[in-house]
Amino acid sequence: MFKYVADYLNELKKELKGCDPALIQDALSDAEEHLRTALEKTWEKDPEISKAEALVPIVQKYGEPREIAAAYQEIESRTTPFLSSPRRQIQPQGLAKLYGVLADPRAWGSFLYMFLSLLTGCLFGGWGFFGLFVSVSCLILIIGLPVSGIFLLSVRGIVIIEGRIIEALLGVRMPRKALFVNRELGWVDKFNSLIKDSHTWKALLYVILMFPLGLLYAAVIFLMFSFSLSFILSPLLELVFHMPLELFGWETFTPVWILPFITIAGFILLPLTLHFAKLVGRLHGRYAKYMLVRN
Repeated sequence: MFKYVADYLNELKKELKGCDPALIQDALSDAEEHLRTALEKTWEKDPEISKAEALVPIVQKYGEPREIAAAYQEIESRTTPFLSSPRRQIQPQGLAKLYGVLADPRAWGSFLYMFLSLLTGCLFGGWGFFGLFVSVSCLILIIGLPVSGIFLLSVRGIVIIEGRIIEALLGVRMPRKALFVNRELGWVDKFNSLIKDSHTWKALLYVILMFPLGLLYAAVIFLMFSFSLSFILSPLLELVFHMPLELFGWETFTPVWILPFITIAGFILLPLTLHFAKLVGRLHGRYAKYMLVRN
């Protein structure tokens, strides 16, 4: 018999040992929300009942930790992110390895994520800088603590949105719901819990770093992709439309005998761009997993 909700959560965490950390976080959050909500309703009907006695029928209805863990693992096996890496894959060789990336949805997902990071980095990162500045400035006022609390909660909401984007485009399993906040606590206790949680500060740091990383990702992938296309189309642009090749502000017409080599370079740079995007997507997915998933 479980005397406290924390005992149930600890047992559930043991049963989920070895599973994806994002899955564990979602399962624990779901369980805590359900159990505490059910306890609140039980106490409304019978305020004198003890926690241990109230938990017995709630757990019987919700399920034992082993049953819940098995259910989550079963659901997870059927809802794996579409772009997640396959467990077994024959590695191509030579040109097939170089150009096979053109048919790899994970590479295109990472490519799209790097482009979108210009928008998400400016929006989320800009909010992080602005909110942090306002929160620190307001700490000397009475409204400082509420403003800071609301800002930190908004950061948690932002990282959930970012996690969904990462899961969709990079194929990395991320938390699918926000962390549970105990409604029984007063706003002062909720604020203390919020600022004492290392997950809050890691999420804030991630949001702030999205601004420079987003600009860097978008700039690099745009330059590589635009150069590859301009090199591939250089014979058509220069010989048919009489448009000079522009590199870093210099406009020049390429000698005709060099144009085939420029085109070949473009056909090589294009798959290399996708390989680079795939590498960045894999590294960023690991970074996001470390920063945004509670361990």
